Amino acid sequence: MAFRFDPYAPETDANPFPAYKVLRDEYPCFWSEEAGMWVLSRYDDVLAALTNWRVYSSSKGNLIDEFPGRAGSTLGSSDPPRHDRLRALIQSAMTKRALDHVLEPARASCAAHLAEIADLDVFDFVNDFGSKVTVDLLFYLFALPRDQAEQVRDNAVLMVQTDATTRQKSAEHLAAFHWMADYAEKLVQDRKQNPGDDLLSGFITAEIDGEKLLDKEVQLTVTTLIMAGIESLSGFMGMFALNLADHPEARRALVADPALIPDAMEESLRFNTSAQRFKRTVMVDTQLHGQTMRAGDPVMLAYGSANRDERMFPDPDTYDIARKPRRHVGFGGGVHSCLGAMLARVACQVVFEELLKAVPEFTRVDEKLSWVPSSNFRSPQVLRLKRG
Repeated sequence: MAFRFDPYAPETDANPFPAYKVLRDEYPCFWSEEAGMWVLSRYDDVLAALTNWRVYSSSKGNLIDEFPGRAGSTLGSSDPPRHDRLRALIQSAMTKRALDHVLEPARASCAAHLAEIADLDVFDFVNDFGSKVTVDLLFYLFALPRDQAEQVRDNAVLMVQTDATTRQKSAEHLAAFHWMADYAEKLVQDRKQNPGDDLLSGFITAEIDGEKLLDKEVQLTVTTLIMAGIESLSGFMGMFALNLADHPEARRALVADPALIPDAMEESLRFNTSAQRFKRTVMVDTQLHGQTMRAGDPVMLAYGSANRDERMFPDPDTYDIARKPRRHVGFGGGVHSCLGAMLARVACQVVFEELLKAVPEFTRVDEKLSWVPSSNFRSPQVLRLKRG
């Protein structure tokens, strides 16, 4: 039977790693009929694509299933020089506000939500804790009104999903995107009239050499960051919690010495990243591993496979918090390395410092997990943990 790789199949979310190994070993440049694109799975090839935007462009969109009107208008879906302008302006706003002020709000949020589950023998890490902390931090950074927090979270979760049957965004997913875009537009217009010391105001007022972000750029940036901030950060933390539940010796080491948490986070990003696959478009005919990718062909960069490539990481299927895998691609790479990576690391470290103090021992309740149906991301929809 011919080999197939289907990023939409539930079994791919459940365990993509055997298929990734076949891709790396036998089909390192593979045309997936199900995805309608090439798949690059080896670390060196993925990194080379990430660092060569002239050949592997993001300007046609970086999501496997892209939203209408998004390609070319956001940081992740544009190439230099436009990308560099957007990144410089956004980074100038983020650097000042985000990292300096997130620690105490993160600890306060953790304390509040840990108190809510203090009497529960079994709790859902994703929905009872991790996602709530993520939403709190995002709303704090953007100074968003709390009355719509649940709607914002629900729509952000829907935005990253894909219909596994139709292999595209459903009407529900597109409606979530349009709701978020409208929400962001209203926020931008309101904040222009009522600026403050928050990240959204920073995007609006950021200026380099007299140039500012356009309103549409601010709107789409906010839309993307809300989606990524809620689902990607929550997914990152959910996968970290899953790894610690499945590897009690690692969790106990972190309880004994919280200074090990940063290295353990990096190993989680390598071993079980929530950012599994992103898209590029080949701009010129390109030969790779005996295959010819034609100009205009879409290409899937399998981050999750690159991070398990034994050519780069010895014994890659072992979760080893002493590994220090600083060259993983859990946050992408090249000009499109994740702008929020440092913020995500800081927030995640605080969350797990507080979680492991309050709940030093926990085990996974469900052997079989339900995964977020997404062609890009992989994280559990529910992660029930039992204390002790």
